[in-house]
Amino acid sequence: MEVEIEGPIYTLIAVGIYGGFHSLTARSEVKRALEDRLGEIAVRGYRLSYNLISVVTLLPVLAIPALIPGDKLYQLSGPLLILAIAGQSIAILILIIGLSQSDALHFLGLRQALSKNSKTETELVIKGLYRWVRHPLYSAGLLFIWLSPVMTTSLLALNFGLTAYIYIGSIFEERRLVREFEQIYEVYQKEVPRLIPHLKHLLKSR
Repeated sequence: MEVEIEGPIYTLIAVGIYGGFHSLTARSEVKRALEDRLGEIAVRGYRLSYNLISVVTLLPVLAIPALIPGDKLYQLSGPLLILAIAGQSIAILILIIGLSQSDALHFLGLRQALSKNSKTETELVIKGLYRWVRHPLYSAGLLFIWLSPVMTTSLLALNFGLTAYIYIGSIFEERRLVREFEQIYEVYQKEVPRLIPHLKHLLKSR
């Protein structure tokens, strides 16, 4: 049996380019260079622009598995299909709750863009879902993609690529948070897991 590898290879290449580009543009050196060149408009509009570009450039990456799906690995039906859809619904709910428990406007970049003061203060959120994992939004995204009711070789490659991108991205984000919040965040790192909640944290929350 011949396995179609064109779709998975193109998908992994696309995810790699996407991840490399966004890792580069997320660097503080790039942000400072833009601020030096563009001034106030870059300070206020950087995060919103970064998020919009991230969404737009992700669309071609997602299009590859849709256009070149490769071989079908499985398609859930019956009770398993119901469980998968329920799990994805929970993931969406976690995403919504996580945004509501943090500064969603700051996360999206709208607060910075609309504020008259370019130096907006950020607050370390350790309540709600953030008592269980340090990055509940990432956890929700991973839960959603891995509970897909249909899995093809290209989609599997996409999931692996996005999982690696999210995990590596969380490492760089945590370095930034340590620089910003210093010892407070270091203590938080030791007490709360990164992406997968430990049983003791679920029991503590009761």
